[in-house]
Amino acid sequence: MQQKQKTLLVKNAQVLVTMDDARREIRDGALFIEGNRIVAVGPTSELPQEADEVLDMSGHLVIPGLVNTHHHMYQSLTRAVPAAQNAELFGWLTSLYEIWANLTPEMIEVSTLTAMAELLLSGCTTSSDHLYIYPNGARLDDSIASAQQIGMRFHAARGSMSVGQKDGGLPPDSVVEKEDAILADTQRLIETYNDEGRYAMLRVVVAPCSPFSVSRELMRDSALLAREYGVSMHTHLAENVNDVSYSREKFGMSPAEYAEDLGWVGPDVWHAHCVQLDRAGIELFGRTGTGVAHCPCSNMRLASGIAPIRSMRDAGVSVGIGVDGSASNDGAQMIAEVRQAMLLQRVGFGPDAMSAREALEIATLGGAKVLGRDDIGALAPGMAADFVSFDLRHHAFAGALHDPVAALVFCAPSQVSTSVIDGKVVVRHGQLTTVDLGPIVERHNLLAGKLMEMAR
Repeated sequence: MQQKQKTLLVKNAQVLVTMDDARREIRDGALFIEGNRIVAVGPTSELPQEADEVLDMSGHLVIPGLVNTHHHMYQSLTRAVPAAQNAELFGWLTSLYEIWANLTPEMIEVSTLTAMAELLLSGCTTSSDHLYIYPNGARLDDSIASAQQIGMRFHAARGSMSVGQKDGGLPPDSVVEKEDAILADTQRLIETYNDEGRYAMLRVVVAPCSPFSVSRELMRDSALLAREYGVSMHTHLAENVNDVSYSREKFGMSPAEYAEDLGWVGPDVWHAHCVQLDRAGIELFGRTGTGVAHCPCSNMRLASGIAPIRSMRDAGVSVGIGVDGSASNDGAQMIAEVRQAMLLQRVGFGPDAMSAREALEIATLGGAKVLGRDDIGALAPGMAADFVSFDLRHHAFAGALHDPVAALVFCAPSQVSTSVIDGKVVVRHGQLTTVDLGPIVERHNLLAGKLMEMAR
């Protein structure tokens, strides 16, 4: 006999933003959830009034959970490192590689918990993480364990670096891996963890780090492996002018041409940054369904430039938001990143280059599409029960309640009041329910200090 699924009623939302096909914004909105899926959406008066659990969202804005499409969670251990504070991408990396060479499995676990806590409290319910450095026995399994503990919906990207300085790459030789070992471990992870089912909490992504840290052969073999197993592919591309120069000098191609040559375009592929993607590259990505993770704070921090997101969107490119690593953003505040994405497009391309609602759409539906999912990013029957609420009575929203949806993006970033992932409450009244954050942060700070001492 099938066990009855737990029901959850979310009612009385001041505004419920659906991101459904009609882009409804429902006053006094409600959701009815069975297990881990939404079964009904509408005004509170039209939905069932009884459930196993009821969440009263009076005075709250309810939106789909935000989707983070690019991160390096281990980097929360190396925020604001003095030697890297005023460097562009390549100099920044060179300063930090030697520190990251001392990472341990515990450091990966604790930094992932810390980064995910920050994401959850800022509105994110699904996140990718690109882990590409594996010293001292560290494995992607360490990140996966933390995601399962805290309750984050997770796309775990098995990154890699195989071309060290002696072979013309950027990373030190001490942190690169053998390519056959990379491919074997990637296959192991897919076979062990990847869930292709609807509402999957964990998927594995094939993710060589970048064109300047892996070989042409590894890029091609990684694509073949990913497509054999039907999983997504991710890497960095065209992040700044030096990245573009490296590609032209090393491969005789633009970054987009290089990606196309190796099979790294298509709806199963997304690239991080693409700040310096040229017009031909934008058209290629739009034509092939290739996605982009836009990371505005990191691009500003490293002076990489302003990614042409307006042009990408107009060309049909799938775009999501990414906070990027906490050593180039120094934060993982998802709703703040949405705000920054809107503001940065206006700096580069005019006051109407991106609206608040478009920024929010990119961070929900856009991120879902980039990750290859049609079960998250919107609040509609049949979608995953992932949503967050913001308390509109907070002082940050004072004077803006004539348009609460725009206020969420325009006003100062606020933490969530409630977060539900897969039908489970993971943040209640602004506090995590799955982990005790205080001891995690304390341990994180001790490990960060130890990591810096080891690098001296």
